[in-house]
Formats: sequence, C-alpha cells, structure tokens
Amino acid sequence: MKHYSAFAVAREALRYHTGWERAWRSPEPKKRYDVIIIGAGGHGLATAYYLGKNYGIQNVAVIEKGWLGGGNTGRNTTIIRSNYLQDPSAAIYEKARGLYEDLSQDLNYNVMFSPRGVMMLAQTQHEIRGYQRTAHANALQGVQTEWIGPDRVKQLVPIINIDGPRYPVLGALWQERGGTARHDAVAWGYARACSAMGMDIIQQCEVTGVRSQDGRVVGVDTTKGAIDCDKLGVVVAGHSGQLAEMAGFRLPLEAISLQALVSEPIKPCMDVVVMANTVHGYMSQSDKGEMVIGGGTDGFNNYTQRGSFHHIEETVRALVETFPMISRLKMLRQWGGIVDMTGDRSPILSKTPLGGCFINCGWGTGGFKAIPGSGWGMAQLMATGHSPLTEAFSLDRFKEGRFIDESVAAGVAH
Repeated sequence: MKHYSAFAVAREALRYHTGWERAWRSPEPKKRYDVIIIGAGGHGLATAYYLGKNYGIQNVAVIEKGWLGGGNTGRNTTIIRSNYLQDPSAAIYEKARGLYEDLSQDLNYNVMFSPRGVMMLAQTQHEIRGYQRTAHANALQGVQTEWIGPDRVKQLVPIINIDGPRYPVLGALWQERGGTARHDAVAWGYARACSAMGMDIIQQCEVTGVRSQDGRVVGVDTTKGAIDCDKLGVVVAGHSGQLAEMAGFRLPLEAISLQALVSEPIKPCMDVVVMANTVHGYMSQSDKGEMVIGGGTDGFNNYTQRGSFHHIEETVRALVETFPMISRLKMLRQWGGIVDMTGDRSPILSKTPLGGCFINCGWGTGGFKAIPGSGWGMAQLMATGHSPLTEAFSLDRFKEGRFIDESVAAGVAH
C-alpha cells in the first residue's frame, strides 16, 4: 500500500475540491500578455481578479518570485476595519470592508470573514479627543463607528483590566462591523478565481528587469525568460523600491519589518479585536484558540521576515497590564513581514513616469484589510486610466503637498 505525506494529501484535496490545477502547477509564461501583475499576494491577485471580472481583461499573468501568498498576505494579523480619519482613506477601506462581507460568495470560496467587531482603546485624554473626532468624521463618511465608555468596553471584553495604574481604559472607538478573515484563504480564493478565468499565476519567477520603448513599458525580463505586455502593475510590498528602480523611477518610501506572534491555543476568552495604541499592542483570538498579538514596526530599516526578542519583550510587556491573563501564556510562534512606509502613512496607487506602468505600494501596517478595495481601485485605474478610489493616492501628492496624514490610524494599529 502506497503512503502519502500530509502535505500531499492536502494538496490533492485542494486540487480536487477547488480545480486548483493552473495556479498550483505554475504554468510556463506565454510570449505576451495584455497585463502583467508582479506580485501574487492579496493585492496583486485582487487586481487581476477585478480586471477580469469588471473589465473583461483576462489575458493576464500574475508573476511571483516566491510562492502564492507567501509575503505579507500570509504574515499579518488579519484585522479588517475602516475607521480612518481622512476621507480618501475611509473610502477605500470601507469599500474593502464591504467587499469582504460578500467575498466568500463572490469567489465561491470560504475566506472565513468574521465580523466580530474592532475596538481601539483610548488610554489617555488625548486619545479620547482623537477617537471622538474620528467617530464624527466616520459619521459624515458613512462609516458605522461609535464612541463607547469603559463599562461597555468591559462588557465586550471581560478579560480586560480597565483600571490599570499607568494606562486605564477611558473608552474606545468601536466598529461593530469590523473583524477578521483567514489571510491564506483570501489569497487562495482570488487565485482560484483568476485561474478559472484563464489567467496564469506563475510562481518561482523573479523579475530581473523592466523593458521599455519610447517611454512606455513593453515587457519584463524574468528568470523564466522575457515576457511582453501592454500594461504592467507592480504590486510587491516590501520590495517596491527595487522594482521601481528597474522601471527607471524612485519611490518616497522605506522598508521596515513588522512583527507579530501567537500564543499557545486556549479556550475562547475574547471574541472581538482590541487595539491599544498607547502601549503599542493589539490582540485577537483565532478560531484555533491562539491569541494573535502584534505591535509597532521595528525602529530601523530592514528586510527581515523573522521575529526578535526585543519585540516579544516590548509588545507583551505593554499588553500584560491591560490583559493580565496573557502573562501565563506560552508563545507558539513568531514572524515578521516587510512593509512599505510612506511619509504620510498612506498608500500609493498611481500611474508612474513610465507609460503603461502602474504602482500599488506603501500600505505600511494596514495592507490586509484593504485587499478587495485596493484590487477594485487598481483594476479600474489600469483598465480606464482613472479611479475615484485611487485618485488621492497618486505619486503627484508628494510633489504637490497633498498629504493624507494617517500616522495615528496606521502607524501602529492594523
């Protein structure tokens, strides 16, 4: 009797139940595509999907130097919210949150969206004023959030300590329709839908050069050969600067590692997402019972995807006062993801100085929650040359001083 590894069984089950053949086997690239998307993470796959679904552009290749969803899409803490202060940010994140609600039905693939609610704790008087201001802004934007007091916080999160000596909980900004989703499933769902349209998802295929003629992109050079295209989308969080240099322009951003960790599984004790910006920490509980914990970015530029001891100490030490029960937990695993950080902590979705080349980057610490909205807007921009969702996030804003300052909303929390 022949024996199969658990990985082989899972692979065959996935192939049988989802029709995974094209995406799994990474077909050899064709000579020419209408559109090439560099980056098979959530944003790149969502862009390809909405190009096909909304605009009928299906001669598309999604090129990935590693494996599908192996970058930041598989390395985040899965939080979904849209309670941002500035109008352009609220618009694109709320579009994404709304699409997440029906994404499983749209893709015919369970992305495990869980609208469990997201609260952002106010632990200083300054944060009270800031979050109340955001709540009023959200009301004008049509985003459903509310300011709640300490008693309501304790009712929603019984394990929280609202009377901490250094950082008492004074209230919170509460978004009841925020939540989480399964990050891997989001990537797989989009990939499966793209594959069903006839798009090629080409893994282990690194781009080594961008070819242009008369100021317009004509193709890319890869480790699997040269490929021609009419339009090129660069969607490679963490390495956007390198790809931009290949295309002949520079980007106003820097790469920093963002770390997270999960505890050993425990019984259900917290069914909402809690973020505490004052102490630089946020936490939720996964379906498997793990406490998913994250904090701020590293204090220096780097490209590491590993964890570090100082992150464990700084993040957990800060959260122990607010959640005393986590002091008795053991850590199960830890990891890092490479994030692109712009000066105003808002993304770039834009045309570039190279004709036919478009860029999607700079999501900083908040990329996962934006995947459907980002893909929707980026697809519209690439197909038609304009998108109301992306207009404010163009590269021109840095020359014109039109900054979208989300440093408070995006600098720490997810």
